[in-house]
Amino acid sequence: MIRTKVLKRPIVTEKSTVLGEIGRYVFEVDGAATKHDIARAVEWAFDVKVVKVNTLTVSGKVKRYGGRPSKQPDWKKAIVSLAAGDTIQLFEGA
Repeated sequence: MIRTKVLKRPIVTEKSTVLGEIGRYVFEVDGAATKHDIARAVEWAFDVKVVKVNTLTVSGKVKRYGGRPSKQPDWKKAIVSLAAGDTIQLFEGA
């Protein structure tokens, strides 16, 4: 998989900010990306050493448009653990 297409956006929430303090960062990733693809993309994009990658698929919510229910798409989330001493500056200013 192409490294530039793997990472879609960083997830910046209260919980992900707390995880960032202990060296774990959260990203929305492509649904077809594997853990190895995600690790290589983060190492390439931010010049850090990835120790571990945890992934999960977040199911989309069911919303109502008029009287009809409609389901938002599912998406994949990755929690990336970095080596001690490595940080990603993108999250530090949030």
